[in-house]
Amino acid sequence: MSQPTIESILHEKRLFNPSEDFSKQARIKSMEEYRELYEKAKANPEAFWAELAENELHWFKKWDQVLDWQPPFAKWFVGGKINISYNCLDRHLTTWRKNKAALIWEGEPGDSRTLTYSQLHREVCQMANVIKQLGVKKGDRVGIYMPMIPEAAIAMLACARIGAPHTVIFGGFSAEALKDRLEDAEAKLVITADGGWRKDAIVPLKEQVDKALQAGAPSVDNVLVVQRTEQKIQMEPGRDHWWHDLQQNASGQCPAEEMDSEDMLFILYTSGTTGKPKGVVHTTGGYNLYSHITNQWAFDLQDTDVYWCTADVGWITGHSYIVYGPLSNGATTLMYEGAPRASNPGCLWDVVEKYGVTIFYTAPTAIRALMKMGERHPNARDLSSLRILGTVGEPINPEAWIWYNRVIGQGKCPIVDTWWQTETGGFMITPLPGATPTKPGSATLPFPGIIADVVDTEGEPVTNNSGDIWWCVTRGRV
Repeated sequence: MSQPTIESILHEKRLFNPSEDFSKQARIKSMEEYRELYEKAKANPEAFWAELAENELHWFKKWDQVLDWQPPFAKWFVGGKINISYNCLDRHLTTWRKNKAALIWEGEPGDSRTLTYSQLHREVCQMANVIKQLGVKKGDRVGIYMPMIPEAAIAMLACARIGAPHTVIFGGFSAEALKDRLEDAEAKLVITADGGWRKDAIVPLKEQVDKALQAGAPSVDNVLVVQRTEQKIQMEPGRDHWWHDLQQNASGQCPAEEMDSEDMLFILYTSGTTGKPKGVVHTTGGYNLYSHITNQWAFDLQDTDVYWCTADVGWITGHSYIVYGPLSNGATTLMYEGAPRASNPGCLWDVVEKYGVTIFYTAPTAIRALMKMGERHPNARDLSSLRILGTVGEPINPEAWIWYNRVIGQGKCPIVDTWWQTETGGFMITPLPGATPTKPGSATLPFPGIIADVVDTEGEPVTNNSGDIWWCVTRGRV
């Protein structure tokens, strides 16, 4: 007989309410406020999202129609003109945030960079101009195969700036997986690095790109290479270009293209574990608003926060909640190149202590691994700056939730357990930390604008404890 595992032995029924002091300072302060937002969105979703779009984002031209709904196809803010790179950068330059830290980066060997919104804007514009110099035009696709370094986010924002949809491919994927995705996207340019650091070893990214292009992906004309690890690599004349060479003469100004709200922003491929990878397309206006407002409300973003999502930019979590959501909000977002390893199993807590991280968002798998390493590593660091914890990726078992709350949050941090998918682009089910009572192992309630139900195998709503059930979203996001 199999024995119960650490993932399943604890059945937890307690509710954890946000503290009164936390709720007083939160954006959404109570369940009453949550219910008001929920009912407002349910009663008139078009008005709800239109109000947020107008108040939260910059538009070059306002939309003609909020929603064109031809099931199963939805078009949001039809006729509106927008650019997500502008919303992440340019609009902050006319405010005090111009000199605020936009991106804090910590390399695995201990090197670091901090880019203000003004500095990040300049580097994004430089890369956008280099990308155009390499023949990429609006509508051309760009493959990004990078380690967790600032240039990964810079490349994404540069592509968005000129209207070239990007497809970010996780740096851990093989040459064959890279080739398949580049071919399917018909990428014209690949942006990569010589390598990246991972658990004290160099991941040879450029070598994988060379293998991928040798095997296929004939649409790729050029490869732009960021120097990170400085090992010797092959550079094919006429095809391969060093970023630092082309950056020297690139202008720090590049106007943002006025994109249609329904123009493609990016393609992100599923992992392919159950068959051929499928490219999920997200368009510009609706994605910009949804990643922006879910990040703002679910993590109660404040101007003083140092926000850290530990995901890789190669996944949807990295797109929405390292790059586009935080920067659209004018937040300070942190990127870390490394991972817990034999030489430094407490590296995550070193980063929290060093930068005074206030919001920490990671995966239940990582939390369980950290549990096995023991409490001595977090207990040896000052984690008092933390005010909100989050989880993403798969359900979190109650035992891991309780450990996370007790050891990392020191019993004072609300835990935002988020449920969503690559296809949704943002949270569907999530607590709001100043309002929602949380239950270990539960993602709690739908985000305002999401109507969820529990149904049977025939799709009919069911009552409590009704046997073979499923849950579904009956009305969804922008």
